[in-house]
Amino acid sequence: MAHRADGVRGREGAGGRRRSRWPAVRGYLGVAAILVWGLAPFYWMVITALRAPAHTFDITPWPTHPTLENFRNALSTENGNNFGRALTNSLIIGAGTTAAAVLLGVFAAYALARIDFRGRYLVVGLILGASMFPVVALVTPLFQLFTELDWIGHYQALIIPNISFVLPLTVYTLTSFFGELPWELEEAARIDGASRAQAFRLVLLPLAAPALFTTAILGFIAAVNEYLLANLLSSDKTEPVTVAISRFTGNDPHVVPYAAIMAAGTIVTVPLVIMVLLFQRRIISGLTAGGVKS
Repeated sequence: MAHRADGVRGREGAGGRRRSRWPAVRGYLGVAAILVWGLAPFYWMVITALRAPAHTFDITPWPTHPTLENFRNALSTENGNNFGRALTNSLIIGAGTTAAAVLLGVFAAYALARIDFRGRYLVVGLILGASMFPVVALVTPLFQLFTELDWIGHYQALIIPNISFVLPLTVYTLTSFFGELPWELEEAARIDGASRAQAFRLVLLPLAAPALFTTAILGFIAAVNEYLLANLLSSDKTEPVTVAISRFTGNDPHVVPYAAIMAAGTIVTVPLVIMVLLFQRRIISGLTAGGVKS
């Protein structure tokens, strides 16, 4: 009887271990599916960018006929393309948008999270509502306004609308973070003689660095990826990479230079991917920041 009971317990233990492994296996399978779904287009873009133009439509899932000709064509100005200038424009627009959005957003988020005033939740709701407003509805009024101001083709016509799109995300993220920081930190600084501004600058702002870093990266990517307004409000001298890529021309004006477009997309995307991989810990800590151990 003892051997029989031991055998039953052994089978139950083995079955329990198999059952306990299954949730982990499902989790890994789900992560693998998400990675394939998210990275497959990026992988195919890189593969196409490294193929000879004559083999652009080759469906082989690994690199074939490797060449750097597509990158030379993407950076060349012989066909009227000026991708290098477009990269500089995107950096200026993205940096200006991110700096303004983070600067305004950190003060707005602090006020919404730490200062009790009437209508605070209404303001938060309006900010979230502004982030959901369709961009296409703003095209006509912005074009008319900037035409009257003679801003069409200037950087401010591209930076100011982007700020209005990035700012709600910045305020929402930082408001959640500041709201979960312990009040005792600020109160201790105030008791030691610091003003509210000094407590914010010397105590809370350093703690908010991960959240600030995260919102800055997300805001920069959002500003660089904007196309609809940039296509309408930019000129040849101020167009960002999204507009420049859409206007790429090759040696034959009747043939779309897909390989050069893929190379240009790779040039834009790879630095962002590398930056996210290098700073992934800061980004994750910023997105999950605010939880304070008791």
